[in-house]
Amino acid sequence: MEQQEVIQNLSSVLFWDVDPNQADLERYPSFFIQRVLEYGDWHDWKLLLTYYGLQRIVAVCQQLRSLDPVCVSFICTISDTKKEDYRCYRLAQSNPTLWNS
Repeated sequence: MEQQEVIQNLSSVLFWDVDPNQADLERYPSFFIQRVLEYGDWHDWKLLLTYYGLQRIVAVCQQLRSLDPVCVSFICTISDTKKEDYRCYRLAQSNPTLWNS
């Protein structure tokens, strides 16, 4: 499946702030993977999985600074990896600070 075909078939609500003509799945994989994992539906996930493959998605997710805990659990389950392998899990603040402290 080609890049433009994937971009056209992804849910438009996920990338409302991105010009589809300027979108580049190869240049910004972390942006697309994180958006689809956190806000996409099953169809979006299947498209992403077909385009990138599970190994590349896992590699990108392991380097993300932030990722929803449910998404980390999902990726760990389907890829048989440990949460400790993910940067967002290791670097998460144990006591998040308040904005106006």
